[in-house]
Amino acid sequence: MKNTHRRGVRNRTTSSNRSGTPDRRVQKTRASLHDALITLAREKPYPAIAVKEILDRANVGRSTFYTHYRDKNDLLESGIHDILRSLPDPPRGVDQLIAFSLPILEHIDAHRRGNGPPMTPDSRVVMHEHLQDVLTTIIADDLAMPMRRRRAPLKIPADLLARYLSSTFVLVLDWWVESGYSLTPADVDARFRGLVEPILS
Repeated sequence: MKNTHRRGVRNRTTSSNRSGTPDRRVQKTRASLHDALITLAREKPYPAIAVKEILDRANVGRSTFYTHYRDKNDLLESGIHDILRSLPDPPRGVDQLIAFSLPILEHIDAHRRGNGPPMTPDSRVVMHEHLQDVLTTIIADDLAMPMRRRRAPLKIPADLLARYLSSTFVLVLDWWVESGYSLTPADVDARFRGLVEPILS
């Protein structure tokens, strides 16, 4: 299963990645667009953000945007894929399925500690929904290969297990953000693992 996770992420990225690794100029443009979207999500509800506002904030042309993305949702999911693509190859087994947890929590924590207002509740809900969708697809892909080699089916269907892991992660993430507890990403990751590892074992 080596590199299964990365291949899955790469295959689900937008057209900007289909020709291989983007050059530095493309990377800079994409980073500017992602940063603009996150900044705007701190200022207003996500549904109210227009593509034109993202372009103006990032100083990027409309044609350039649509070369890489279909819409702002595609831009958002591309940013999630970029985070996941940067993860090191996890060991096989349980850790491979939930290796995303700590890096994502650390990424979110860095943004929470940065300058500027917190993300609006409406924006957070939408972004976490997209995060859950992306994670469900990736986990299901990671489960697919070992399941093909199993002689007996799992007691929990793979698609249900993928949804359970992704939804539990988002549940823990929401609890952390809303509770105000002074927990580190490692603390939150430990709580997530405490909920899902008994099921995975």
